[in-house]
Amino acid sequence: MAAAMMNGKSASPEEEHPRKAVGWAARDSSGVLSPLTFSRRANGDDDITLKILYCGICHSDLHTIKNEWGMTKYPVIPGHEIVGVVTEVGKNVTKVKTGDKVGVGCMVGCCHSCESCKQGLENYCPKVIFTYSSIYHDGTITYGGYSDMLVVNEHFVVRFPENMPLDKGAPLLCAGITVYSPMKTFGLNEPGKHLGVVGLGGLGHVAVKFGKAFGMKVTVISSSPNKEKEAIERLGADSFLLSSNPEKMQAAMGTMDGIINTVSAVHQLMPLIFLLKAHGKMILVGAPEKPLELPVFSLIMAGRILAGSCIGGMKDTQEMIDFAGKHNITADIELIKMDYVNEAMERLVKSDVRYRFVIDVANSSLTAA
Repeated sequence: MAAAMMNGKSASPEEEHPRKAVGWAARDSSGVLSPLTFSRRANGDDDITLKILYCGICHSDLHTIKNEWGMTKYPVIPGHEIVGVVTEVGKNVTKVKTGDKVGVGCMVGCCHSCESCKQGLENYCPKVIFTYSSIYHDGTITYGGYSDMLVVNEHFVVRFPENMPLDKGAPLLCAGITVYSPMKTFGLNEPGKHLGVVGLGGLGHVAVKFGKAFGMKVTVISSSPNKEKEAIERLGADSFLLSSNPEKMQAAMGTMDGIINTVSAVHQLMPLIFLLKAHGKMILVGAPEKPLELPVFSLIMAGRILAGSCIGGMKDTQEMIDFAGKHNITADIELIKMDYVNEAMERLVKSDVRYRFVIDVANSSLTAA
């Protein structure tokens, strides 16, 4: 266990652990990222060490570096769509071996004993430890994948399919499982059913691909008319619904079995809920920083269901990545170097990316701005 305290004072990130590492961190709510030398723990008996090759940029990273959810622990090194190659394994490790290509998503710890953990729902463990800006078992802050290496318990590692490009596969570790898990849990993966996908960003475009792979009819619902061509021609959606067109929304009322709502900004729920059939389900996976208004009669009058979902457990995450490999599902990405990350964040605010930034960590200089 690392010593979180040295001489009665809190250790600096560089001194907490024995293994030197470097990453890009935000120091305050400005969210500006710059190089930080810090440390990782020694590789334990149940741990694997990986050299990070790629890391996706998630909208959660943006919320966190600016402390928009009020939970950030600075300095924060974001990144929970991590892909790398195993460089060391502990003596108890059986899942992977040195040289394997692996991924690490949003979690690096849990209690393993609560009801959620026993059901394979580590993501809902009351003591879940997130990949960054969380407190690990030893009392130190976790640091994410905008860095050169990571030490993690093997339980939280997924094996990558041989045929999957590592850079385009990285976003599946958050965006992929975030939409795959509720589709599976709520029965929105059945061939022939009609799935609506609200928002065509990092999560939404992957949801379209999964929906089509499941054999569903998929309609993209967006407030941006310029998304229609890419939704249908680029991503293979069956139809497009402009949410700002009242006539089109009215005509589509009661036609959908389920909706995956990926929007992370404040928006109206009622027009979307009315798109559902009786007993239809809308699952919220976006996380706006302010509460949404819920007109309950839109649910009550047709027995509709509104639910939320947060990523997924490790079993489902491995299942998702294997399914994606089988069906050649990857994210559409823009590959960048680490020194472009602040510009990428500014563009992400404007939704100016198709559809996910991925940092080429291994080919970036991490020590110089």
